[in-house]
Amino acid sequence: STQSTWGAKQRRLCLFVMAFIKVVKNKAYFKRFQVKYRRRREGKTDYYARRRLVAQDKNKYNTPKYRFVVRVTNSRVICQIAYAALQGDKVLAAADSKELVRYGIKVGLTNYAAAYATGLLLARRVLKQLKLDSDYAGQVDVDGEAYHVEENMEGDRRPFKALLDIGLARTTTGARIFGAMKGAADGGMHIPHNEKRFPGYEAGEKEGNLDASAHRDHIFGIHVSNYMEYLQEEDPDKYATQFSQYIKANIKADGVEEMYKKAHAAI
Repeated sequence: STQSTWGAKQRRLCLFVMAFIKVVKNKAYFKRFQVKYRRRREGKTDYYARRRLVAQDKNKYNTPKYRFVVRVTNSRVICQIAYAALQGDKVLAAADSKELVRYGIKVGLTNYAAAYATGLLLARRVLKQLKLDSDYAGQVDVDGEAYHVEENMEGDRRPFKALLDIGLARTTTGARIFGAMKGAADGGMHIPHNEKRFPGYEAGEKEGNLDASAHRDHIFGIHVSNYMEYLQEEDPDKYATQFSQYIKANIKADGVEEMYKKAHAAI
């Protein structure tokens, strides 16, 4: 009986010790460990979203699935029409907000109005490349309202369709990525979207409402000119620092809207 009692105590002691020294990441774990994709390790690509943006239906065979790619940096807005291939992504057309200098926009190349103009430039460029520019002129009178080119088909060929690819950017209301998307949509491209993330949209209990005039103000940079006027009156020193490039280019608050109107017409 003494031996059996001692054996029971020993078993309980072993169980107690095993609970604290159990190795979770053993050799078998590390032999089977699979590293994530390089761009996931670098925090550059959201593969959960990319898989859905790239995967094409089998019954469409080798038809490319185009993406309207928008990236905003500290100094520019970059827009591309890209599609996936086995060798990697291929770019059909691209536009950069640095190009807007040729159309009269010399300053403020990263704001909402510049993002809109860059999206508009890319839309007109790719439609001209595909010989669709005459069939789809896009939104001529920009008023900030929602515009869907697929509802206004003008030619025999269907409008050029692309899916919005925002990468790792946050989808906040009024974000500049949606300004670029709006520019491309107004330029005659078919990008599936709604107006819930445009500036001026207010969510209601049942359904929200888009203030088109507030959205138009962002498209033509009126929100920038209002801030310029405010700073001129309240803090001239800060105005001289923050809008030094505008002062150097001789662009005043009351000339911002006209600058963007001329650029849209030129594009």
